[in-house]
Amino acid sequence: MDALKQLQNLQIKPVGISSPQEPASPIPTEGPSFKDVLMKNLNEVNQMQQDADKQVEDFVTGRTNNLGEVLSATQKASMAFSMLTQIRNKLQDTYDELKNLRI
Repeated sequence: MDALKQLQNLQIKPVGISSPQEPASPIPTEGPSFKDVLMKNLNEVNQMQQDADKQVEDFVTGRTNNLGEVLSATQKASMAFSMLTQIRNKLQDTYDELKNLRI
């Protein structure tokens, strides 16, 4: 759930909008970029999926007998993928909303 905390802590300032005390800044000056955070989390979810697949394969072929670890890994990968899907859905909804704005 580190990915969710990173996305929640990510502060995005609108481009070109500034408060009287602070000048407009088109590029955030500190912290990782949204792309970097997103790519890191995509890679983590992918790695969890691969680890779960490997553990299922090991269980089926008899290389391991620990069903608890297999179930834990598959559940963890499933939850991470579900969270990623929800993030994608929210981003798509936001994009659609912005696309329909009239200026």
